[in-house]
Amino acid sequence: MSAAGNTVSPIPHVVRRGAGTPVLFVHGNGVDHRMMLALDAAFDASGPWERLYVDLPGFGATPALDAPGGLPEVADWLDAAVADMLGSTPFAVVGTSLGGLLARDLVARRPQQCLGMALLAPVVDSVREHRLTPQHVVLVEDATLVAGLSDADAEAYTELTVVQSRDNWERFRQFVMPGLRAADVRAMARLAKNYALPALPDDRLSGFDRPVLIVAGRQDAVVGYQDQWALAQRLPRATYAVLDAAGHNIEIDQPDLVHAHLARWAQQMTDQATCDRAHQQQRNRPEHP
Repeated sequence: MSAAGNTVSPIPHVVRRGAGTPVLFVHGNGVDHRMMLALDAAFDASGPWERLYVDLPGFGATPALDAPGGLPEVADWLDAAVADMLGSTPFAVVGTSLGGLLARDLVARRPQQCLGMALLAPVVDSVREHRLTPQHVVLVEDATLVAGLSDADAEAYTELTVVQSRDNWERFRQFVMPGLRAADVRAMARLAKNYALPALPDDRLSGFDRPVLIVAGRQDAVVGYQDQWALAQRLPRATYAVLDAAGHNIEIDQPDLVHAHLARWAQQMTDQATCDRAHQQQRNRPEHP
């Protein structure tokens, strides 16, 4: 199902699930919204949430931006898409990889509107040379599994995977491969030419006092886990977790743990909303002499 605004160009492809408070999901570079669908069940228990899974321009079913099509233009597009879809409605945001940087930029633009943010293996700095990252390792190999894949599938699967298994491959095949195949290579090339924001958003987020979740992979050779800890220390309501046996595709490698952390984060936002309503009612109550 697609949902489209009337003013944003290109029009975003959005998959909507459920009803209630909006939660926006922002995927990373080279994939599309289908990778984020693996997270959907984490929001079933803590309250009514409308999940909005958006394809960024040039990925999935959203057309590419016109040139220059760099990261600043993608960030502007996302902010405009949120304005078109949600107006001033309060929302939460979940970002993975590059989506984690875009989510922080979005919240920095709309801090009063955002109820909380969850960042999964987030890009802290888009400049690779600035990152603290471990070497890529494979903790568990399954040579039989890999040998049974096509050359293209094997190359895609083994590039980042740290624990090879049939279950892990099936999650990768279902949630990651479709986005890899659908990506617009010319749009990705334009993005690669300017893969940086004019300024990182984190200084503008230093006073953000809503629930934040940051989950990193101990074996993530793309963005690492140490920069994410430094980011967590700048946010007063941040929960930080680093998961062993997890690389950059953290929701594929450790789905149960990621779901548990997301469910707790969602419950924190529900509890915060209840507390806010109680405080508002108390402020509105007439005083008696």
